[in-house]
Amino acid sequence: MSMESKNLIVRETVFDDCTYFAQWEIRPEVTEFFTMNEDRTYEQIVTEYVRYNLDPSKLQFTITLKPEDKPIGKIYLSRINRDDDSLDITRIYIADPSNRGKGYGEEALRLILEYAFINLHMERVTIDHFEKNKVAASLYEKIGFSNEGLMRNAGKKNGKYVNLQLKSMLRAEYYDKIHAK
Repeated sequence: MSMESKNLIVRETVFDDCTYFAQWEIRPEVTEFFTMNEDRTYEQIVTEYVRYNLDPSKLQFTITLKPEDKPIGKIYLSRINRDDDSLDITRIYIADPSNRGKGYGEEALRLILEYAFINLHMERVTIDHFEKNKVAASLYEKIGFSNEGLMRNAGKKNGKYVNLQLKSMLRAEYYDKIHAK
């Protein structure tokens, strides 16, 4: 399973991608706004990858840059609920700061929304972000996510609880956005 846009290919994560994740997910510029501890090891990342692959409520994708298909980021979906037709975009990032600000995150997010609403026929997609992450908040609102509210102490980072801002998009809102172009 892979999706393609002008600059990116978003494909299912493979085992070898864990090496990239292990390099990326120890960098403060990657972990700053995620509920992942800063002392993650390669073994923990591999264990998580294997565990998530066995769980039908989770999907993992790697964001690669064309034309050489170089991995530059990650998307992780969870809470995939086929009864309620909903899922959560739990993690999305472009790892290297030199690749940020180029629209790749937006491009990848648009691909995953198309996949969620068109391929998986979801009714509702949620995403959240740290209260202080203004860049994520701005992007999610630009794409069409609506604020649902503040989830107090909804995540944990390095042993401390953090508040997360919840946003959602419904299928009708997604289709309105597509046809508004």
